[in-house]
Amino acid sequence: MFGSQNKVRKGKVMAHTLISAVTELQGDLKFDGELIVEGRIVGNINAANDSGAMLRVAESGVIEGEINVPNVVINGTVNGDIHACKHIELAAKASINGDVHYQLIEMVMGARVNGSLVCNKEQHQPRKALTYQHQAVSDSEPEPPRQGQGDPA
Repeated sequence: MFGSQNKVRKGKVMAHTLISAVTELQGDLKFDGELIVEGRIVGNINAANDSGAMLRVAESGVIEGEINVPNVVINGTVNGDIHACKHIELAAKASINGDVHYQLIEMVMGARVNGSLVCNKEQHQPRKALTYQHQAVSDSEPEPPRQGQGDPA
């Protein structure tokens, strides 16, 4: 019945949690799976960085606190810093009062951020150094004469 629509990921059932528009939650929240916020949360929201956790804040959703979730989609209001170690999407109605720390960001026209955007992109592939080979002219080899210099012939 309820579990039939849940997705299976790495042997786990991906849980979906909804904070409805008429609900206010006070206190810190730790979750795994997907959390959809249409109501109000006053407190910090956390999920493990190595999880595939997803936080979605709907247009009517309000969060007052810090967010530490790998994947975040905001279309509502957040008053606090956001740390998204994988991906964050700021939709058209997003309003953020705080700093946004991200690895990959998508921002739609109309989204507002009153704070800093801080890229925490880790270098997955080391950059290849460019090497230049310089052939030194030795003193034993005479330099070829330059035009306009030397004995007139």
